[in-house]
Parts: sequence; C-alpha cells; structure tokens
Amino acid sequence: MITSDLLDDTYVAALQHDLVDIPAKATLVGVVRRPTGWFRSTIDENHPALGPPVDLLDEFKQRHKDFKMQGMCDEGAHNAAWDEVGFEDRYRSHLSEATGAQEAIAELTDRLRDDEQLIFVCFENTDQKRCHRTLLKEHITEQQ
Repeated sequence: MITSDLLDDTYVAALQHDLVDIPAKATLVGVVRRPTGWFRSTIDENHPALGPPVDLLDEFKQRHKDFKMQGMCDEGAHNAAWDEVGFEDRYRSHLSEATGAQEAIAELTDRLRDDEQLIFVCFENTDQKRCHRTLLKEHITEQQ
C-alpha cells in the first residue's frame, strides 16, 4: 500500500525559493514533458512520459493564451483552459493508455512499494491552478 507520507508533490519555484520542506531522503521526480535546464538542475530525475501529451499541452497553452488575451487573469485563464480542453479526462486517459506512461508509473510504484519517498515536481503552483501532477498522484494511489 502506498501511503501519503511516501508520495507528495510540489512545484519547482517552491523548491528554488525554499517555500517547502523536503525530507533529505526524498527523491524529486520531475513529471514535465519539456523540462528546461534550470528545471533539470532542481530535480533528481524527470519522466517526460508522465507530462501531458504534446497535443494536449499545446492545445491547453493556446487556450490559456487566448483567455488571457480576452482579459482573464492568469489563474482564471489557466483554469478555464483546463476545463475547455477536457484536460483531466484526457490526461487520465494518457496515464492509462500510453505505454511510456504505464512503464514510468510501474517503475515509480515499485519504488514506492520499496518505501522510497517520491515528490512529483512540475511548474504549476497548485494553490491557484489545477495541475497534472495531482492527477498523477491520485492515479497512482488509486491503483493500490
């Protein structure tokens, strides 16, 4: 059984600005499709297959931009784009159907079962915006 003390999530800026306390033994696992150099230097490893699929990511980013151009704040535009593109359902389908995602989930689940503490990391501050890493965390804990 995977417990919440073994699996957590945060965003990269929180790590860079010491806004979260991370246990020394925890592994910082990026779940970003297109990591930047500064993102890679903040985490221990990255699993691009667990990032949103390219078509979903591109469609989401375009709708986010469109909503901002219409005068919405960043947070509102983000969440409106999330809903409009059906992000949650499409990302959950990706986790269940994409071979690369299934392989990465199996590997990470095995590590959690061996009591390794993992912290998923991406770019979004989930205090204001919805994020795929929370869906990934739910997906893994629901598999138990």
